[in-house]
Amino acid sequence: MRCAVVRELDSIEAFIRQKGQLHCAVVQGLDFREVEIDWTRLDFNGAIFLGCHFPKEVPVEFLMSKGAVIFPNFPSIPYNPYRNRLYSREELMEGWSEQEDRSVDKRIYDHFVKRGRSKADILESLAQRLHDHAIDDGVRDLLGGRNEPGGKKKVVGIMGGHSTARDDPYYKKVVKLARDLSRAGYFVASGGGPGTMEAANLGAWLVDVSDEDLEWVLDVLAKAPHFESPGYMLAAREVLERYPNGGTSLAVPTWFYGHEPSNLFSKHIAKYFSNSIREDGLLAVATHGVVFAPGSAGTTQEIFMDATQNHYVTFDEISPMVFLGVDRYTKETMLFPCLEQLAQGRSYAEYLHCTDDVDSALNFISAHPPLEVAK
Repeated sequence: MRCAVVRELDSIEAFIRQKGQLHCAVVQGLDFREVEIDWTRLDFNGAIFLGCHFPKEVPVEFLMSKGAVIFPNFPSIPYNPYRNRLYSREELMEGWSEQEDRSVDKRIYDHFVKRGRSKADILESLAQRLHDHAIDDGVRDLLGGRNEPGGKKKVVGIMGGHSTARDDPYYKKVVKLARDLSRAGYFVASGGGPGTMEAANLGAWLVDVSDEDLEWVLDVLAKAPHFESPGYMLAAREVLERYPNGGTSLAVPTWFYGHEPSNLFSKHIAKYFSNSIREDGLLAVATHGVVFAPGSAGTTQEIFMDATQNHYVTFDEISPMVFLGVDRYTKETMLFPCLEQLAQGRSYAEYLHCTDDVDSALNFISAHPPLEVAK
């Protein structure tokens, strides 16, 4: 029998609140080994357990005989395919030191490369896809308002070059824009890596920081301008020591491109194996607009992916596309005039804006909320 509503149970507390009625429940990544439960009294018919750990006295065969479906754990992999939450910087950075990177982030990347990246065997491929599905689920929970107060998030994505240095003028512009967007009630999402992506999450983290104190932060980070510069992580940690409690934002990095460090300024990290799912999903959740700072081929790809979503109204509404960099997008690449021409006669023509001014970018996003368009 199909379920009209599937209940997702991703905490022991949520499991116990069901009072044994588990029909149409998906139980995700829970460890029951130290929890006192009378398993003989539970209704397992139609329940699905994803990567859960059970007490030795409760064999899997017993659960299956009562109607449960069990997705088992995968052996010998350094990540949990059934994780029930997004990553935090503390989790990914565990094991890192200035002398050697033995972080969880690096260990997962090394495993990813060793197992063949996109040419992995069927079990590894399945584990990666289950993992990325779990990350999708975590993103939906976060943006839907389940994990934080304030209800559904008004998401603005910020894209741009991963190699943008911390002392680049556009790094500073993005930091200020992300801070001001957060102050205005928007929720910033970035690609989660260094460069412009770090600037976006940093600005959201510094939502309560003054312009004067922001200059101190930028001066500290500029001492290690590139993610391969000596002291890059230590500079970020110095900022976090001074401002340990920052604003919230989302980072969406990937292991696909190599071991670029996930930046340290986001409370929520949705790290994927599949870059295509990650990029398309990041643009899809940015329902209140996307800001494109100067970037190279990857940013150009994201521009046209976002334009395609607006052009064909893929998700039933259109949202602003703001280009932060007049010379870059009107002279050096001609991407903005290209999109203006492409958008002629369509609703999203009014949702394109190119500027170098942070206030102008913010005001345009505020004046152009998502527009529902009949197909």
